[in-house]
Formats: sequence, structure tokens, C-alpha cells
Amino acid sequence: MSDPIIYPPDLLERAARIKLLLMDCDGVLSDGHIYFLPAPGGGLFETKSFDSQDGIALQWAHRVGIETGIISGRTSPAVEERARSAHMRYLYQGDTRKLPLLEEILADCGLPAEQVGYIGDDITDVPIMRSVGLAAAPSNSRAETLAAAHFVTPSRGGSGCVRDVMELLLKSQNRWSEILALYGIG
Repeated sequence: MSDPIIYPPDLLERAARIKLLLMDCDGVLSDGHIYFLPAPGGGLFETKSFDSQDGIALQWAHRVGIETGIISGRTSPAVEERARSAHMRYLYQGDTRKLPLLEEILADCGLPAEQVGYIGDDITDVPIMRSVGLAAAPSNSRAETLAAAHFVTPSRGGSGCVRDVMELLLKSQNRWSEILALYGIG
């Protein structure tokens, strides 16, 4: 069993403001591995693996009213399904120039950038990370991305990093005890 994370006060202040959590997919929601499998009708299809603890954390976000979304440079039906099953409001795929997509999302949701968090692992994510109220990176991110992060998760991408960020948000917003109570804990 690991020790509980002690969050610095300035990080808790940032996290308390977040109403929308956006994230990259490959290297954040997935471990970055891409699998090409034979398709039933011939050819190949692409898939990825997703972490179940990240999945439950996304369900909690939906439950407490924290909106979520994906901005990914790749396009994949597996990502579409992950976004659908996690009740994500936003899904943008196929463009590695992500900052204009953030601007489009901000215009749509009406939130200031200070109320948006982002989880990224590579240099394509850094422009967004520099623009939002809370920037997070999995522990195995590229050096430039780690340098842009307000919070580096204990977990690697695809192995619970979204859960780490969601626990930070829920604790900073005094919603964690509500989640624990769902399961008779606390």
C-alpha cells in the first residue's frame, strides 16, 4: 500500500477551480501502444488498451459534474468508444496542433482557461498545458512535458494517471468523501 499523496496548497487551489478536464489519449488514457489486429472482413484495425481505474475515475467525474474530453493526434474507433462510455463531452481526433482545438472548446463551454485542466505526455501537449489552469503529466512523460506540468502523477500513462488527477480534483473540491460513501468507505 502506498502512502497518500500530500498535495501542495497551490496545487490544491488550482485543482479546486477545475470544471473541465481534457486529456490526450495515447500515453495518457492508454500506455501509448497501438495494436493492429486482423479485421473480420480482411485488412487490419487499430485498438488500444485502457486502464479500468482511469475508467471508474471518469465515471466519478461525470457523477459529480466535472466535464471531460479527449484531444488526440491520432484517430481511432477505440477512442470514440472510450469517450462515449465515459460520458465525455468533447472528442477531437486527428490533429496534433491542439491549441486551436482548446480555443474551440473554450468558446463552446464558456469556461475561462483557469477552470480547465489538461493531462498530456508529449511535446504536442505543451502549448495546451501552458494555457490552462491545471496541467498534469504522467510520470513517464517527455522531459519538456514534465517541465510544463503543475502536477506529475505517480502513475504512468495508461496505468492510472487519469485516476491520480481525478482524485486530486475530487479531494480539492471536497467531493472525495462523497465518492467513498458510494462504496461504504469512510
